[in-house]
Amino acid sequence: MCFVSAFVGVACTMQEGPAAQNEPQDVLLRSEDVVPGELLVCFDASVREVIENAGLVKSGMGAPATRSGIPSVDEILSLVDGYEIERVFPYDAKNEARTRECGLHLWYVVRFGEEQNVEQVAAKLSRLGEVSRVGYNRTLKRASEEKALPLTQELLAGLNAVSGDDPLYSLQWNMSNDGSLESFLTNKESGAPTKFLPGADVNVAEAWKKSTGNPAIIVAVLDEGVDVNHPDLKDAMWVNPGEVFGSTTDADGNGYAGDKHGYNFVKQTGLVTTNGRYDSGHGSHVAGVIAARNNNNEGVKSIAGGDGSPDSGVRIMSCQIFDGMYAGTLLDEVRAIKYAADNGAVILQCSWGYISGAANPYDWQPQFSTDEEWEVYNPLEKRALDYFVTRAGSPEGVIDGGIAIFAAGNEGAPASAYPAAYKDYVSVSAFAGDYTPAVYTNYGKGTTIAAPGGDQDYYFEFAPLAKDSVIVRKNMGSVGCILSTIPIWRSDSTVVDLPGNFAGYGYMEGTSMACPHVSGVVALGLSYALEQRKHFKAKEFIDLLHNSARPFSDDVFAQEKKWYKYVTEMDTNHPNLTPLAPYKGKMGTGMVDAAALLAAIDGSSAPTLSFPNVTLVKGTTRDLRPSDYFGATGAFALTVADPSVAEAVYDAASKRVKITAKAVGQTKASITLGNEKQDFVISVRLTSTGEGWL
Repeated sequence: MCFVSAFVGVACTMQEGPAAQNEPQDVLLRSEDVVPGELLVCFDASVREVIENAGLVKSGMGAPATRSGIPSVDEILSLVDGYEIERVFPYDAKNEARTRECGLHLWYVVRFGEEQNVEQVAAKLSRLGEVSRVGYNRTLKRASEEKALPLTQELLAGLNAVSGDDPLYSLQWNMSNDGSLESFLTNKESGAPTKFLPGADVNVAEAWKKSTGNPAIIVAVLDEGVDVNHPDLKDAMWVNPGEVFGSTTDADGNGYAGDKHGYNFVKQTGLVTTNGRYDSGHGSHVAGVIAARNNNNEGVKSIAGGDGSPDSGVRIMSCQIFDGMYAGTLLDEVRAIKYAADNGAVILQCSWGYISGAANPYDWQPQFSTDEEWEVYNPLEKRALDYFVTRAGSPEGVIDGGIAIFAAGNEGAPASAYPAAYKDYVSVSAFAGDYTPAVYTNYGKGTTIAAPGGDQDYYFEFAPLAKDSVIVRKNMGSVGCILSTIPIWRSDSTVVDLPGNFAGYGYMEGTSMACPHVSGVVALGLSYALEQRKHFKAKEFIDLLHNSARPFSDDVFAQEKKWYKYVTEMDTNHPNLTPLAPYKGKMGTGMVDAAALLAAIDGSSAPTLSFPNVTLVKGTTRDLRPSDYFGATGAFALTVADPSVAEAVYDAASKRVKITAKAVGQTKASITLGNEKQDFVISVRLTSTGEGWL
């Protein structure tokens, strides 16, 4: 399953392009998706001071202004009832400087009466010299309403061996496929097995010998909400220190109140939810593939879920852009993307996108076909993603920049959907448990790598009864999909009564499920790189990911046919045939391979990390783990030359150094761990916009 976003970036720069491009963005997208009474407006940099003098800098997220301060703009909008204006991206002192560097402080959302013609208002604003761009806010769309298939008593009864610290691991062919499902899933009439072939997985078992995931690596899941109380997920959630889940108080001043584990951008609250009537379990399922806790005597394993100890496993930040029957908008999406970068995420997990421009127009409404086309019609979305890929991470951390990973799409089209297909991002196609391309997956142009996505409607030919007779086929069923976590409430119904640690698990399929496999492998790779004290630029790491992928065997594409169930609009099932030859060489560089990626990290010439210089705004703090920067162990010592400028305290329990900025200035500091000493500099400035340097 993938989401279709229907709505209206370039390097981080304040230039918006010539006025000739000021036309409001529409076409290619259905008018019914346009949010009434709202427009997204980017003002020209020449009117920045006017906007700020009008008090708009700290508008936003429930605190709109009623005038822009720009006479020409206010003159037009004074004719529109209920005119309000607020910043698209809330003011955040810690990140205001880089927000301005990328020109994102110039984007505003204008709201007015829904009875007004949004196209006419957009046309009037787009003609003003003070306005650089005008775009429509659009509603995000789900491509599928399918819900997770909960694990059942019948399936558990048929499982011969439920054992180990994570008892459902033997059903996770996607993690480690040794072919053992052959003996479990048999056709009762013929005894012929289904096909789960050894090696059709992400090869993670070998990778776990080197790393199981590091909590310093944060993956932002843009999706439905993640079940923060799930026994296999609760310890995997990112925690924003000082915030209270769902509180109305913004403890850290980042513009989002109560964001302890992320934020619900649909309802503008820190209450990340999974109990909406139309919640499919998708967000929790995706999160479980990446970071469900390993070795905890609960359900499943994940790719980067740690080794069972408290300080292991990557962390999940839930950026909720769907909430039950309520779909988010472009505005919610771009805020979520920037929030992820500003709050520590280095991987953007995106199992959503537009319909491929190469999709069958009889079944779909194709949209963007080229990078240029997507850029023109999605300036704000592009800018937000640019911000993530250039501003996430740190020049002094394990990765400089962020990695945006998208599902390629489920239209069976010979080209990836956008934004996945864009050259700066990772686009993931899907394969089944026998290496064959999933019957729904997009492939070809724009697709960069493949991962397990499942294929429940795939039929295996296994027993021709006689010459010219009907072929007996076996349907893969739910076990051909991906087993992961789902919200507990979805499996605690009267229909599904599961014991103990088997509630809260279910099956889903799609490039939506393939996508988190790549996010998990990237998270595991970055964990290992951090543990080896290596530093990469985002593009360098993406190249490692693609170059370490396992190629598909030519035998896979030499098969003449792959049968699957085709459901017509009349809900009747028909067998259909997919030739496999067209997929050859078009599933990306190959299958994602965790062990090969970690080996590539070992063989890389990446520079070694050292304890970074720290720049803070007066009154703010920053936490760092010395173990991320030191190869030595032993006695710990910490000194700050001028404690009036900054204070540094080591917390032995969390094994972190907390640095607090006290006064504008600069001071030297040093850390000694065992026989290794590293010097660094702490700089304190007055504001986030640069004033106050000595």
